[in-house]
Amino acid sequence: MEIEKSNIVTRGNNGDIIENHEQTKKNRGGIRTLPFILANELCDRFASSGFHANMITYLTQVMNMPLASASNTITNFTGTSSFTPLLGALIADSFAGRFWTILVATIIYELGLISITISAIVPHLHPKPCPTQLNCQEATSYQLWTLYMSLFVISLGTGGIRPCVVPFSADQFDMSKKGVESRKWNLFNWYFWVMGLASLSALTIVVYIQDNKGWGWGLGIPTVAMLISIIAFVWGFPLYNHVKPEGSPLLRLAQVVVAAFNKRNHPLPTDPNLLYQNRELDAAISLQGRLLHTHHFKWLDKAAIVTEEEARDPNAAPNLWKLATVHRVEELKSIIRMLPIWASGILIIASSANQQSFVIQQARTMDRRLSGSFQIPPASMSIFSVLTMMVAIVLYERLFVPFARRLTKHPSGITCLQRMGIGYVINIVGTLVTALVEIKRKNAAAKYKLLDHPNSTIPISVFWLVPQYCLHGVAEVFSIVGHLEFLFDQSPESMRNTATALYCITTALGNYVGTMLVSLAHKYSGKEHNWVPDRNLNRGRLENYYFLVCGIQVINLIYYVICAWFYTYKPLEDMSETEINKEEDLETANENIS
Repeated sequence: MEIEKSNIVTRGNNGDIIENHEQTKKNRGGIRTLPFILANELCDRFASSGFHANMITYLTQVMNMPLASASNTITNFTGTSSFTPLLGALIADSFAGRFWTILVATIIYELGLISITISAIVPHLHPKPCPTQLNCQEATSYQLWTLYMSLFVISLGTGGIRPCVVPFSADQFDMSKKGVESRKWNLFNWYFWVMGLASLSALTIVVYIQDNKGWGWGLGIPTVAMLISIIAFVWGFPLYNHVKPEGSPLLRLAQVVVAAFNKRNHPLPTDPNLLYQNRELDAAISLQGRLLHTHHFKWLDKAAIVTEEEARDPNAAPNLWKLATVHRVEELKSIIRMLPIWASGILIIASSANQQSFVIQQARTMDRRLSGSFQIPPASMSIFSVLTMMVAIVLYERLFVPFARRLTKHPSGITCLQRMGIGYVINIVGTLVTALVEIKRKNAAAKYKLLDHPNSTIPISVFWLVPQYCLHGVAEVFSIVGHLEFLFDQSPESMRNTATALYCITTALGNYVGTMLVSLAHKYSGKEHNWVPDRNLNRGRLENYYFLVCGIQVINLIYYVICAWFYTYKPLEDMSETEINKEEDLETANENIS
């Protein structure tokens, strides 16, 4: 009976009262779950930032790899770590669910950290030290394979964590349009703020230990932090709202394509209301409202044509490889509409993929003294980017959004597309400043005749690098957060894991393109004044590489503006007040019956 499915309590075979699953679900989730989820992410990001931030130093100083090879190893590792989230999203959506996917992936990540920590401690797993950076003994094949396998295991762990954490956090809250507008805080802003806090801690503590106390301790601390993150995440298990996986969304997209292809010769009805609708079938994948029919990509609408044979028995379960609902067709349309905007992030990532590694090497040649003998570790310079991002998020949330809301009447102040565009412009300015600072650094090296002394300190303050770090930090608040918010908001409700995986794939493709750019620049820019030299950065032409990247970003901005101008937001059916009142009346009646 319909009422029996909705009762707040039911009775078991022995007469005991059993709490209904829906009521249990209502008692879970909410803001009380955030300390456990964010504690997990805090320790996770602390571990990953402590490992990634100074990796260029580990590869060049411990593994004795040339700069171009070391930088490409990092971008390839980052790219692989950003491809595996697609696998993690499929596993979570298909059968495992987000909680178990995150938990197992975190354990795999922990195993990868343990293995690379052991390789840093055991002498025969890395080459002999080479402090002069001249005629260094490079790592053997066995040592490199040990490194690569550790990185691969870490990449697998990352694949299960990244696509699930943000959607799992969102599962604990009402993410409908009304629910989001009723909150005075933005989940994405504060998620990135906590991640910034973790990165800041890693850049100030772990990086210093790596440079001054050794890599055994420098990698061991992130390993312990990851173990703590597992414990914190499991601790909150009874409080979490667990959303049941409803099958792979990619399978549903494939069904729509196959159904549309099979009915390619059928004419579309003149009235879109005649296309197949099934609220009951779509209920589990449209909790926040069904997608409304749009007139884009009309050939996909053929998947929802009801043939005479299919109309004979309206109560029969449809064959989803032959007949799809309008909601499922619109899911695929939403993904297709998002792809051009999504693709614009690839070149942004590519342009910055190697900058972090190069800037660390620049900082290593500059005057890093604060007082007396204390020097800032080169990788710790990233704290200026993180600090700027954290401050900018607070200012964005508390000052910019209320001010912009008065002008635009938009609940978020500006749209996520506008937010991304602003970030792209700031990124271009930051890259241009990076090139100009490199010119100044090399001029100082030439002035003091240090061009042929790569290990000597050039008398120019490392704080010349601060403006570019700050600009890139502000750019992240607009472009990176805006990009993730766009993918999460515009993707179909049941595909948010996949949308987060798409964000990670942007990073993957961007890193691979960045690897290609560096490889081409290193190969074709000559030996005497190579843009990306192997050892002596002072004799390189790194500023030319930055100018090239700046030009690519300008072209990408033009492409993005065109795509954003023609983009159509997904149409979502909001639950009417009448339907809400009916549901409330039904719940009251069910409580009385119980």
